[in-house]
Amino acid sequence: MKTYTITQIKDALAEIKNENDPVILQLQSDSRKGVQTLLNRWKSEKEKEREELERYRRMLVHENRLRRQGFEWICGIDEAGRGPLAGPVVAAAVILTEEAEIPGLDDSKKLSEAKRLQLFDRIHEDAKAIGVGIISAEDIDKYNIYEAVKKAMKQAVSELAFQPDFLLVDAMRINAPYPQESIIKGDANSISIAAASIIAKVTRDRLMVEYDQKYPEYGFAIHKGYGTKSHLDALKKCGPCPIHRQSFAPVQAARK
Repeated sequence: MKTYTITQIKDALAEIKNENDPVILQLQSDSRKGVQTLLNRWKSEKEKEREELERYRRMLVHENRLRRQGFEWICGIDEAGRGPLAGPVVAAAVILTEEAEIPGLDDSKKLSEAKRLQLFDRIHEDAKAIGVGIISAEDIDKYNIYEAVKKAMKQAVSELAFQPDFLLVDAMRINAPYPQESIIKGDANSISIAAASIIAKVTRDRLMVEYDQKYPEYGFAIHKGYGTKSHLDALKKCGPCPIHRQSFAPVQAARK
């Protein structure tokens, strides 16, 4: 039986997907500690992949139910930026095809920035259509944040290049000419809403990085407008800037 070097084993494991592969079966009887470390790491990675795929399939429950009812183009809708003291609220609408499979989709807040960026690109590759709605801080003050979120979501749907036939909305209902369903914690329970949450979050974060170039004294690139201690300290020192939400209490307090 051929004996592989550690380097050869590492390269081989990077390509192997099946636990019944002859190389895996051989490595299980290899007494070298380094080999067993590599093998255990490979098994752990495969187990995580299986768990992620199972979670992904569980998150298809709403989409599968609606497809059985005859709906094909199911659109997930979510927002980012409801709570910050500055910057816009951003909503996204995403239609995924039935064939799309993007393990890793989840509530954007649970994901690292690197993972969000990876999934952002993957969603753009696999989505049937993506729409984005952006409502400014000025309009948030004009309408209130709840109404601003609904406007952003409606705008996102209107930006879709392909017409949906059903909307899955994260914990809200919007005024739209399509049947819809509100899903509590939808970004953790529906792949379509999870995809929308990632598009909205990454889009908004990038806008806040751009605002940081214009208003560098506030640190928008770091906290994205949320009420962190450093942001509140900057508000007290510098007062509000044009992208602050003037109707929010901490911003009002900084104006006094």
